[in-house]
Amino acid sequence: MNTELLRSPAGLALPPGRTIASEEGAGDVAALWMSDDAVTAGLWAQLLAEHATSGLWPLLLDSLHPGDDEFRPWGSGELYPEDMSSPRSHSPAELLAGWWEKHTDAGGEGGAAQAPDGLPAATVPFGRTWPGFAPGREPATDPDQVAAAFAQVFAARRPYVRLGLVAAGSGADALAAVGWSGPMNYDNDTAKYAAVVRDWERRFGARVVAAGFATLHLSIAAPPTTEEDALLVAAEHFAVCPDILWQGPHPSLASYAEQLIGAGNWELWWD
Repeated sequence: MNTELLRSPAGLALPPGRTIASEEGAGDVAALWMSDDAVTAGLWAQLLAEHATSGLWPLLLDSLHPGDDEFRPWGSGELYPEDMSSPRSHSPAELLAGWWEKHTDAGGEGGAAQAPDGLPAATVPFGRTWPGFAPGREPATDPDQVAAAFAQVFAARRPYVRLGLVAAGSGADALAAVGWSGPMNYDNDTAKYAAVVRDWERRFGARVVAAGFATLHLSIAAPPTTEEDALLVAAEHFAVCPDILWQGPHPSLASYAEQLIGAGNWELWWD
């Protein structure tokens, strides 16, 4: 990645930083550019506004441990773009239905075997039956404005976050393009998860704002507004990230869904 290309079309100067090569690329694949130090959410928002021209998607980068000198996984190069397929080659509907079946199959390998007893009860009212997509709706506010506001909140909570720039058409595509492996305990091909996030961009005005070692932070411009719709969104989240029930504070989809009504951001994490 040529650092000369990392000067925005509007002449916005970037802070000191460096390109990061993927761990498996022997230095020949530049996965992203990363700032050397913390950045402001304002800079992130400016770069988001220029994405259509620059082709570079900005990410607020979180680390596995605050103060970690390696700034894992980004600074340590634990990135695997060579191993990722294209998000466009996957069907979000087929992925969600398949993951749901796997995670709710009491006899399945690596699925409900890790889950607490009584999983069908936890997934009431759906049980082991995949309920299908949650309906999307038109956002009342520009998704990029919602993203900029959430970036301010996120950076204030984690003042050590750095800036990452990835050559990608969208935030969802950036997850695969950079070779991020947050969900690797469930699947090594992040493009599958990116395919679902692409669909959330379409249905809910989602924007990928930040990512950590195994966490993903999205702004949401058109969140569910009813219990019924929130339950369907919660089902999608469980299919993508079953740890929200298996290891999170919520005992059921219904409990988790309550926090999704009107929520302007979603956080997913994989153990």
